[in-house]
Amino acid sequence: MTDQPDTLYSTPWQQLGQFRFDEAVAQVFPDMIRRSVPGYGHVVGLSGLIAKRFAQPETYLYDIGCSLGATTLALATQVTEPRCRIGAIDPSQAMLAEARRIAADTPDAHIPIDWIEADARDYAYAPCSVVTLNFTLQFIPIEERLALLTRLAEAMVPGGCLILAEKTCVQEPESQQVLTDVHHDFKRANGYSELEIAQKRASIENFLIPETEEVHITRLKAAGFHTVTGFFHCLNFRGWMAQV
Repeated sequence: MTDQPDTLYSTPWQQLGQFRFDEAVAQVFPDMIRRSVPGYGHVVGLSGLIAKRFAQPETYLYDIGCSLGATTLALATQVTEPRCRIGAIDPSQAMLAEARRIAADTPDAHIPIDWIEADARDYAYAPCSVVTLNFTLQFIPIEERLALLTRLAEAMVPGGCLILAEKTCVQEPESQQVLTDVHHDFKRANGYSELEIAQKRASIENFLIPETEEVHITRLKAAGFHTVTGFFHCLNFRGWMAQV
């Protein structure tokens, strides 16, 4: 697995473009997400355990926005239900190429993985019992999020579970500022410079759009999930289990 340090924003950029999951990001992504997202490893590990509880025989498990396949492999190594398959979906060819390489070095997967280059909003989902959306929905335009979640709920078999983890925000400006400041402290503690923090924020601020927990829960229920249970919370990062 690649372990290159994330130095993408360590020198001044003359013109910052929108953040893209390209080959440069794929090479440093494990280091980037470890140093940027508090509790990411816990979310991945818990996703595998939750999937093991809800997976049903002869269904698909989907990891949407699979990036380098960390959650995909957590599912593949935990779930043992017969005749399941995993659909690992991502629109980035570069991320999927690296994910395939990493998966080839993971011999303890129990179920096969289909690596799918596709836009999750347009994909035709097979009957599924588990879907993971770990830090993915936040990159979908807000006006398209309900439609995607509704399609996923409709594809799920009874008793299925959606695992959703997101960067969130709160309505109170003072509280939100504290969360933002501490998150930046987390990045500083992990070795990011002021320049790196500022440039990364500028590249994603109009691309990654967080919402409140209340908005997420309301939307999940509107999409057809009858029970929504939180399983993770660290600073402004949260995770929920949503059941049909």
